[in-house]
Amino acid sequence: MNVLVINCGSSSLKYQLMNMQEETLLAKGLVERIGIEGSVLKHEKEGREKEVILVPMKNHKDALNEVLKALVDENYGAVKSLDEIDAVGHRVVHAGEKYSGSVLITEDVKAALEECIDLAPLHNPPNIMGIEAIQELIPSVPNVGVFDTAFHQTMPPQAYIYPIPYEYYEKYKVRRYGFHGTSHRYVAERAADMMGKPISELKLISCHLGNGASVTAIKNGISVATSMGFTPLEGLIMGTRCGDIDPAIITFLMEKENLDIEGINNVLNKKSGVLGISGVSSDFRDIENAAKDGNKRAALALETFDDRVRQYIAAYAAEMGGVDAVIFTAGLGENSISNRADICKNLEFMGLKVSDERNNVRGKEAFINSDDSKVKVLVIPTNEELMIARDTVEIVNSL
Repeated sequence: MNVLVINCGSSSLKYQLMNMQEETLLAKGLVERIGIEGSVLKHEKEGREKEVILVPMKNHKDALNEVLKALVDENYGAVKSLDEIDAVGHRVVHAGEKYSGSVLITEDVKAALEECIDLAPLHNPPNIMGIEAIQELIPSVPNVGVFDTAFHQTMPPQAYIYPIPYEYYEKYKVRRYGFHGTSHRYVAERAADMMGKPISELKLISCHLGNGASVTAIKNGISVATSMGFTPLEGLIMGTRCGDIDPAIITFLMEKENLDIEGINNVLNKKSGVLGISGVSSDFRDIENAAKDGNKRAALALETFDDRVRQYIAAYAAEMGGVDAVIFTAGLGENSISNRADICKNLEFMGLKVSDERNNVRGKEAFINSDDSKVKVLVIPTNEELMIARDTVEIVNSL
């Protein structure tokens, strides 16, 4: 079975086409500047150099039409015809409380996603546009929705409820939802495989650390706590997002800086995080270089980020009554040797020790704990697309 995985953003679109018999990548690509002058498709067939295709694309239907044309192109396509695409898996950010797993997309599912637009106004509309475009362009192919929030629907009420009037949960579904669920689920399953133990017997802490970052406690294979909340703004300090702060800061700054709702949202989502502290960049590589050159604010940004991750790891170990393994994944988690070392250095009281030699690794699966560490520490590159494709195959095969 060949599965096309699609991830639609507001003006971009990522895709991968995979042969799921062997779980091999056939082609992948990225469309940028949808609806903006200078639209471009960067397509890469496995084993060939990247093709850069400049063509106007006014909406997601245009973008997906160009993607499908690239996939069947006689020179750089991956299949001979669209009939060789057996199913499409869509990454969808928010399903609210509607779904605790991936589902076949029906009109009822699309209506549920429409209802969740208030919860993810930047993400769900392009996700829905991608679904509708595929349904129009290749109507005979089944579509599956895989939700960022679904994995966290197993959290108990005390982990997701907020200490505000309960009526706001009843009326507006204001609660912790959590995100990065597909990534956390993938690395947790890989960790269990690498450790040679059933996931149902493990207590894992997954650290998805990138420009967006979250930590999840996974007990016996299910999410029991996660750092992102009602929106992806809560939790860890991130590239440009503030993470956990005193809520009173918001009204204080609105008054002092004469900010409206849009203005304060812009500050919290786009001007804060390590960018806000360092004044250098939202890219951790830039901040690390600045810190090495003696920039004290850059060093403070890194120390503050590492400290927050460490706090969540310790808290989630307490939440689960122990921990068998800590997992680092995503861009920073997979590649930053220094961040991993700094995060783990004060966790020896938990029996967690990192080997400097083993930690000298980037972008590949590895155990980085020392031999005398009671807690395993793993680096696992995430693969959300493969997880989406696997779910798609499972659902389509059950029809």
